[in-house]
Formats: sequence, C-alpha cells, structure tokens
Amino acid sequence: MPASDLERYGAYLTGEKHASQNTVTSYLRDVKQFETYLQTDHHCTLREADNAMVTEYMNGMLSRGKSAASVTRYLASVKSFYNFLVSEQILTVNPARGVAAAKVERRYPEILTSKEVELFLEQPQCVDAKGYRDHAMLELLYATGIRVSELISLNLEDLNLAAGFLRCANRGKERMIPLYHTAVKALSDYVRTIRPQLIADSEETALFVNMSGERMSRQGFWKIIKYYQERAGIEKDITPHTLRHSFAVHLLENGADLRSIQEMLGHADISSTQIYTHVIKHQLKDVYQKAHPRA
Repeated sequence: MPASDLERYGAYLTGEKHASQNTVTSYLRDVKQFETYLQTDHHCTLREADNAMVTEYMNGMLSRGKSAASVTRYLASVKSFYNFLVSEQILTVNPARGVAAAKVERRYPEILTSKEVELFLEQPQCVDAKGYRDHAMLELLYATGIRVSELISLNLEDLNLAAGFLRCANRGKERMIPLYHTAVKALSDYVRTIRPQLIADSEETALFVNMSGERMSRQGFWKIIKYYQERAGIEKDITPHTLRHSFAVHLLENGADLRSIQEMLGHADISSTQIYTHVIKHQLKDVYQKAHPRA
C-alpha cells in the first residue's frame, strides 16, 4: 500500500529536515485537524483544498477563541505541508500561499514595582537555615538579573564577596556582575554560617543546595518562588524570570544605559534588551490612559 501524503511528509520532516519528534508530531497533528475540517465542511481532500478554504479555517479558529499565536502556528504547519507537496510536484500551487498570519498581540513581561520587590524580598525570615538560604537566593536574583538556570548552576567559587562581584558563565561566555551591599550581606551570612550546615558532602561545589544538601533544582526553586509570592499576597504571577525582568526595567528607569544592562543580562543581541524600553513606554501609556481626564 503506497504511503499517504501525510506519511511521506512526516518522513521528509524527520529524514531531510532533521526535525525533532515533538516538531514532527505537532506539524502532523495540525495538518490532520485541517484535513478533518476539509472532509467535514467541504467534503474534499487535502489535495483539493483552495486558498479560500485555508483562510476560512484560520478565521474560524480565531472566532472560536483560539489565540493568535496558536492560529499562526497552525498556518505555518499547513503552509509547510503544502510546500512539501509542491516540491514533490504533487501540486503546482500552495493553497495556503498568501494567507496572512494572525496578528499576535505583543505580550510584555510581568514587572514588579519597587515596593512589590521590597515586599517579596522581605518574605524569607532569617530565623533558620531555610530562611537564610532563601533570602540569599532571592537577593542574588534581583541584584544580578541572572537566569534561574544560571542561579542553580553557580558554584561557591563564582562569588567574590570581598570585591562585591559575581562571576556568571553561560554557554562558554563569562560575565562579571556587581552586587549591592544587602545582597553581599545576605550571601555572606549564608556562605559562612548556613551552607556548611546544609551540604551533605564537604566536596560539594554548588553555591545553593536544597535541604538534603544537594544542588538546588529548577523545580525546587520554582516552588520557593511560588511559596513567597503567596506569603507576600502579590497578585501578579511571579516566576523566576520576573525578578530578572524587574531588575532590567528598574535599572533602565534609574538611568542605566542599554549596553550595560545587555552586558549584565548576558544578551547576545541588544534587540533582546530593547524590549525593556518598550515595557516602560507601555507602562507610561497605560498610566496616561488611566489618569488623563481626556484620555
């Protein structure tokens, strides 16, 4: 029995495009959903679809509440499938060609105000080992804006408390980030008094360890963030990345230049850092709309 168009397309994605299994599964699922729509609403096959049917399908999903980002992905899957059929000379024209992607509403990262950051950082109580450790981790995260993956990868030797600097290495690149006094104090208390009590092995190199004395995991840190968000009563959805975003915006608001922030965040391209200027403009526009009597 000859292979179907979808089966051959799946083999092409795997063999020639070297796509991951997740990508192949996702693309095939999207095209199969489009095929079901064609059979149900137009009683035709994938090869018989035309431009109007593709457009109607995408618009229909938007009207049923699918997000613009999801519809854009569906369209990309369908276009890719038909590009394959054209390349195989099964079709002469891609019926999805010219269909516009849904406009994706730009989502800005969640930012904490300075007061919310203060409230959040005050939550760990320095009365036991867990409190001292958590206080040091949160202060370090806001002081440096490093990623959670970088935080849990830190080793004791990456800290230079005497000089007030942190060394952060990621993907073969190294950067030095200054630490403010409160963070240095929190880290000093943790490193000198608490960490020696927690580590299970004297040879342990991890800066931050869990209560079993082993390197902190991403999941473990996520739970810590959520615990203190609940304690602080902050309604915004705080993730480990929220403090990174807040760090960047607060520096920008207080006069830091983009290049310096790019360096501290470890962005390869400054366009990644420029999102924070848009965040500030977006916040100003929001304040204006709410506060101006004629807005």
